[in-house]
Amino acid sequence: MTQSIAEFFVDLFGDKLSGNVVAFLVSLLPVSELRGGMIVAKIMGLPLLRAFIICFIANMLPVPFILLFIRRVFKLLKKNYRMEKIIHKIEDRGIEKGEKVKKYSLFGLFLLVAIPLPGTGAWTGALVAALLDLRMKHSLPVIAAGVLFAGAIMSAIIYGIF
Repeated sequence: MTQSIAEFFVDLFGDKLSGNVVAFLVSLLPVSELRGGMIVAKIMGLPLLRAFIICFIANMLPVPFILLFIRRVFKLLKKNYRMEKIIHKIEDRGIEKGEKVKKYSLFGLFLLVAIPLPGTGAWTGALVAALLDLRMKHSLPVIAAGVLFAGAIMSAIIYGIF
């Protein structure tokens, strides 16, 4: 799925925007995150180190905002009966993933972010941390470490280091 999202953005913007910008934008998205950004970077011929830095920064950019504001945003969105069901579903999934994080504390949060599988990553980690009331001074560095680890795995796979 991440591969197809990355290819979609390359097809859509590849001839209009630089590879740096497209990789940055894809890395900002909640589903593709750094994984998709690294695929875009490889397709568009970006060197590994530049791609990694761009994708890491873009993937981490929304995290502090999610940690600080997501619960307030959810509370506002729940006032709309159409959005209420969607928000409850997102919260339920976050709480479900949070049960595993609770068991292992911050190491569980690290694993949730670091293992590059669907439904994991910085966005999910930040959501879980916010729903579990983890303090930003503890959760932000753990999420950043998880993104670095996931980025190293994806770089090795995508750029053929192994």
